[in-house]
Amino acid sequence: MTEKKGLGALIRQNSVSLMFVVICIICIPISGLSPSYLINEIVTRMGRNAFLILSLLIPIMAGMGLNFGMTLGAMAGEIGLILVSDWQIVGIPGMVLAMIISVPISVLFGLFCGKILNMAKGREMITSYIISYFMNGAYQLVVLYLMGSIIPIKHSSIKLPRGYGVRNTVSLLSMRQKLDNLVAIRFWGIKIPVVTFIIIFLMCLVIVWFRKTKLGQDMRAVGQDMAVARDSGINVERTRIISIVISTVLAGIGMIIYLQNMGNIATYSSHSQIGMFCIAALLVGGASVEKASIGNVFLGIALFHTMFIVAPKAGAVITGDSMIGEYFRVFVSYAVITIALIMYETNKRRAKSAVGAELEKAQLEEESR
Repeated sequence: MTEKKGLGALIRQNSVSLMFVVICIICIPISGLSPSYLINEIVTRMGRNAFLILSLLIPIMAGMGLNFGMTLGAMAGEIGLILVSDWQIVGIPGMVLAMIISVPISVLFGLFCGKILNMAKGREMITSYIISYFMNGAYQLVVLYLMGSIIPIKHSSIKLPRGYGVRNTVSLLSMRQKLDNLVAIRFWGIKIPVVTFIIIFLMCLVIVWFRKTKLGQDMRAVGQDMAVARDSGINVERTRIISIVISTVLAGIGMIIYLQNMGNIATYSSHSQIGMFCIAALLVGGASVEKASIGNVFLGIALFHTMFIVAPKAGAVITGDSMIGEYFRVFVSYAVITIALIMYETNKRRAKSAVGAELEKAQLEEESR
């Protein structure tokens, strides 16, 4: 009986991951894609997305849930790349300068977001989601009206024909995959961007190290119980703000790594879905609102992006229309977040009921004595 309960609990906890395993097992043979192509695409997307998703781990550790506000960091990264493209600083130096520019902007965005989230304790996820919409409006005001009129933009390839505002697409051909190709090896026809993976590996080591620091321990304490953390002398509000600032800065750097792989910036839309897809991938990897690990990041990328690759092809084979697959994968990304949040709330209530039942039982035993 205990084994059945244990197995049932394990399936419930990993139901999202198991669901994606089943989807991938069904869709891969139908899609007809070769294993080498599929592995090559997953490796590419691992290098492209991992740093961005790793930026989500710090706020979860601090008990602030899934940081939809990472979109603010993505905007900062895009602003850095637009300015560097206008200055025509190419290759790795251009990327590094874009990262340097993005950091102070990300810090300001993170401070703003963190202070607002401190006013909305217990509602951080929905609040950060709305903040990302609000800041998207401010970002569009900057790139659509201020760049070229107040902020100097010289090159016509970036400016709109009217003389101010940034074009819908900014080319990053001068930086395209410069980081990925810096040291790249081919193994059985699969391209492995060595430097990109070294950076991601170093980021993983930094996160492991950070968890053991005083600040990391403070964040974990705040994440477990804010009242107890405050009684222990921890400045809860300051710790929460720092976690959001770190996440936003890392998201800005991650967005630059992401866009150098893509080779262009969709000025008004690149950042808009990045938070949703990164959070969905993390949840697919088995993470929850209050617990996530580095392993969840890589498992999530592998499963979520396998579905992203095979769904349009499978949709085209089954229905004759590849758009069905496109709609399916967008639908699934939202569905995953919905299911994960419902399960989190259900498990939370079940745990509270179990604790209540134990207390009631203990009280009855005490009265019977």
